[in-house]
Amino acid sequence: MRLFNLRQGECQALAWAGLYIFSLFLAYYVMRPVRDELGVAGGVRHLPWLFTGTLLVMLAINPLFSAAVRRWSRQRFIVVIYRFFIINLLMFMAMMYFSGAQQLVWVGRAFFIWVSVFNLFVVSVFWSFVVDIFQQEQGKRLFGFLAAGATLGGIVGSALTVSLVGLIGQQGLLLIAVILLEVAVMASRGLARQSDTFHSPLQREQNNQALGGGIFSGMTHTFRSPRLLGIAGFMLLYSMTSTFLYFQQAAIAENNFADSASRIAFFAHIDFWVNSLTLALQLFLTGRLIAWLGVAAILCSLPFISLAGFAGLAAWPTFTVFVVFQVARRVSNFGLARPAREVLFTWLPREDRYKAKNFIDTVVYRTGDQVAGWSYTGLAALGLSMTGMSLVAVPLCALWLLLSLWLGRQSLSRSSQQET
Repeated sequence: MRLFNLRQGECQALAWAGLYIFSLFLAYYVMRPVRDELGVAGGVRHLPWLFTGTLLVMLAINPLFSAAVRRWSRQRFIVVIYRFFIINLLMFMAMMYFSGAQQLVWVGRAFFIWVSVFNLFVVSVFWSFVVDIFQQEQGKRLFGFLAAGATLGGIVGSALTVSLVGLIGQQGLLLIAVILLEVAVMASRGLARQSDTFHSPLQREQNNQALGGGIFSGMTHTFRSPRLLGIAGFMLLYSMTSTFLYFQQAAIAENNFADSASRIAFFAHIDFWVNSLTLALQLFLTGRLIAWLGVAAILCSLPFISLAGFAGLAAWPTFTVFVVFQVARRVSNFGLARPAREVLFTWLPREDRYKAKNFIDTVVYRTGDQVAGWSYTGLAALGLSMTGMSLVAVPLCALWLLLSLWLGRQSLSRSSQQET
């Protein structure tokens, strides 16, 4: 327990939370290479339309999510949401099995949108649940460990995909994902039982009640709060720069790999090495670095690495530089920025932990995808190469770094107020 800086009573809750996030990311990383391959098979030039479709679906689902949060207790709506996605996944398996070549292209595009929606929603729900259970001080120590559970799920999922795609195909991989989502439901129930040890009787009573509020309060609260707007801006700029890199990766895969299995293996190999390098950082250093350096410095790490990476890619637009930058950026996000960003939500009221956070994690994130996707397409039509695309991203990263500094100062101010 000392090795992971755990306190009395935290072990079982952390174990359930770890199994929860491990199962989710294992399921996602089994599906992610399938999604990416189907996106490439449908044509890289069509990816902006897929991002548009994803945003539209997000806008439609977000009020439904808020309505579920308003009506049901947190444990109830978590089970309903995950079982909803399980049913969707079984339907996609059936459509893929019975579709011909032409129909499969459209099924693949729908699946691309669905996985993009699934990933943001189920992960956002997990972190909303977690920040509703663990206190701010616990989050600084323990969220790195939970991020490690996500990374371990990514490692195992990528390795399973590489090993099994040739044996069981897409259908078999998706069936594995269905089973893992049901494991996540079981783990969420275990975590809910353990969460009572951290809360007073009044808090425990509140946890078993619906949150109430309006179905659009996540959006309205975000636009009314400077801090929430700052977090939304952080997410928007992260999403935009991620989409630029994603389109470049898709183009590289399309140009360098001729068949579906090779592309799936390529995507899975990148995921495997990113997650492997991230795991040790999350297990042994993330919590300590947040405690030593503070949330402010950790938040700035990702935009700083992105600024340096895009500048390097503009100067040396090679395949090797791209892969190194992509790996460094994703390691920084998973190992440092993501846990620190989640700590910011521990300061929010309960309703905002679910509704505003979900709005930021889904609609705002996919808005960034939308803006960047069509911008990339327009710039590519003008003839911009990888160098030109990278130069466009540099000022975005500089703005992102300044915003991170402001958020960091806000977090220091909030911590000082709580201490006094």
